Amino acid sequence: MSRLRTPRALLIAFAAVAVVHLCALAVGVPAVAQVTKPVLMPLLAARVVALGGPRLLVAALLFGCGGDTLLQVGGDTVFLLGMGSFAAGHLCYLALFARHGTASGARTYGLAGAYGVAWLGVVLVLWPDLEAGLRVPVACYSLLLTAMACGATRAGVRAGAGGALFLLSDTLIAGGIAEWPQAPAPQFWIMLTYLPAQYLLAEGLSRPASPRPGRGQGRGDGSRGDGKGRAAWRGPAPVAHRPDQSWTASRASTMP
Repeated sequence: MSRLRTPRALLIAFAAVAVVHLCALAVGVPAVAQVTKPVLMPLLAARVVALGGPRLLVAALLFGCGGDTLLQVGGDTVFLLGMGSFAAGHLCYLALFARHGTASGARTYGLAGAYGVAWLGVVLVLWPDLEAGLRVPVACYSLLLTAMACGATRAGVRAGAGGALFLLSDTLIAGGIAEWPQAPAPQFWIMLTYLPAQYLLAEGLSRPASPRPGRGQGRGDGSRGDGKGRAAWRGPAPVAHRPDQSWTASRASTMP
């Protein structure tokens, strides 16, 4: 019974902290938003551990925590480090998706094409507004993020929805960089899509993976996983129209 209670308690704790964090963003209490943000992904990671989920999934969530934390600091160097942390998390996700069979068929190719067009469109819009030193890293990160979102569809509906929401969250940030019209409290909407994205990825990947075609189940585990198991750019609210400041600021807790 206690083994069932622990994951549930961790999920309740994650939901409670997420609500506090989102409320702090909505009403403009930056101190609370900054304190609660680094707690969120470790709670999800602890839930995955309690469920006996894959270690790669735990690593992906903790890399997300690293990105969230680093990008609250601000500055180009820290921004690149934070983006690198998120990129490492996406690589972990991609490795997990590879355990869910091979991708093929018209639907798969159609999704890949749609995600590819989305990536190219966002990069073309962002490119003129980015500083020269950020253009290539941002384009490469965006490609990796798009590959993760597309690959998530191989792991089921939950993971696929999580990947799409992750991409949407970063697209909202891209809109700020491109100086598109912004909704009030833009960080609230960014986190409102990011948090469910990570949760859905975690839930979708906490379950056993399907065996790869032709490999068989062999010893009965059905996957290379170990049982149940699942850039983003978040920094202080924009204070200037310089692309690097706006990009870094989008993901952090709201600061004047």
